[in-house]
Amino acid sequence: MALETWLIKVKKTISNSLDNARSSIPNSKASKHKSNVGVLSFEIAGLMSKLLHLWDSLSDKSIIRLRDESISLEGVRKIVSNDESFLLGLASAEMAENVRLVAKFISRISKRCQDSNLQCFDRWFDEFANSGHDSHGWVLSSKDMEAKNKKMDRYVTITVTLYKEMEELSTIENSLRKSFQCKDYESSIKEQKIIDLQQKLFWQRQEVKYLKERSLWNRSFDMVVSMLVRSIFTILARIKLVFGIGHGLYPPCLPRSLSASATVHPTENPNASNFVSGPLKSPKPHEAKKDLAVRFFESNSKLLKPPPSTLGAAALALHYANLIIIMEKMIKSPQLVGVDARDDLYSMLPSSIRSSLRARLKGVGFSASDPVLAGEWRTALGRILAWLSPMAHNMIKWQNERSFEHQNLMPKTNVLLLQTLFFANKEKTEAAITELLVGLNYIWRFEREMTAKALFDCSSSTSSNFKFQQGSS
Repeated sequence: MALETWLIKVKKTISNSLDNARSSIPNSKASKHKSNVGVLSFEIAGLMSKLLHLWDSLSDKSIIRLRDESISLEGVRKIVSNDESFLLGLASAEMAENVRLVAKFISRISKRCQDSNLQCFDRWFDEFANSGHDSHGWVLSSKDMEAKNKKMDRYVTITVTLYKEMEELSTIENSLRKSFQCKDYESSIKEQKIIDLQQKLFWQRQEVKYLKERSLWNRSFDMVVSMLVRSIFTILARIKLVFGIGHGLYPPCLPRSLSASATVHPTENPNASNFVSGPLKSPKPHEAKKDLAVRFFESNSKLLKPPPSTLGAAALALHYANLIIIMEKMIKSPQLVGVDARDDLYSMLPSSIRSSLRARLKGVGFSASDPVLAGEWRTALGRILAWLSPMAHNMIKWQNERSFEHQNLMPKTNVLLLQTLFFANKEKTEAAITELLVGLNYIWRFEREMTAKALFDCSSSTSSNFKFQQGSS
């Protein structure tokens, strides 16, 4: 047990030296008076990663992609809307809703701050959202925001590492506890195993202690909330700038108005942020006044409510997305689809699609032996899936991200609700699905007939050869 005694001495020495080093830090007096976030650091790290992702989704590159690609998707134009202003409104409303959800959490933890202004975050944020008035200068310039984001990103990375190391620490502690209770090993083997685990436990605790010092764990609520507040104020200001909401109400650190090309319309303020993407839509004066009369987040929430004619209103968006993905797999390999799989697919269909499918298949012959027609159906189905399938997959992605959001600290994809089936017109979507089912029905029967014919020809050939051999013998 001499090794164990030596390890205990080393542990005490290192622990004392770390305590002495910490007591020599100048800001230690301040930290005594301010409570640290502690275990909430993991939730706050997730919050920071969402803010980083939100900011990235508002970059010039992302906004240009939104304007030129996302709202121009063929599927979006076919079954959601071809009104660009409406689609941009949906995009801005969803981003604003994401900001509102993050602000709700910040408001909760801000109550634990000592700074009275931070404690009243919800009040100041509400004022800024509705009027654009930034009482405390919390909106940052793009340069300061980028610096702040780098700092937050470091905190997120270290805090995620801390979480993993604390899980490892818990595993070692459990292993050591089991080793003390275990009676299967010889005394000498058990003793050596305990010593090894105790040594491993000691160094793991030091690692966790070190990471706590560097991560969000040992940061005060005031410090953490201050970072979050400045970030979310700047993100909301950026959303309003990009989508032209309440234009002209923002502090000089953000550009007043920029076009899509800074070379054509350069910023009037050389010290302004470096964004080149300006408002995607410019509100008329009477519309701007009307917008301010309605509370900002309330108006956005109303916009995100799906119209009665959509799949979202009928609560069928996710179900139809799964249905389309299953059909996509079947269409790619119809020869692998059995009768049971086809029956399962049919049982997934709602009554409206079943009735339209029956009407389409009425009068269709039982034979499906025309290879030309089968080829035409494959081409037609490929064209439909080219624009419908991405929206179905986006629906699944969007839903999964929100279902497991609390488990994921990493940035997410830029899938917006408008790119999914949520706002898709129910009648148009069902017409496309019916067309897929009619085409799938034909190529499925064609593949089965071709397979049966090939087997029949093969058996006939084998029988003829057998008879020929018997006759010759």
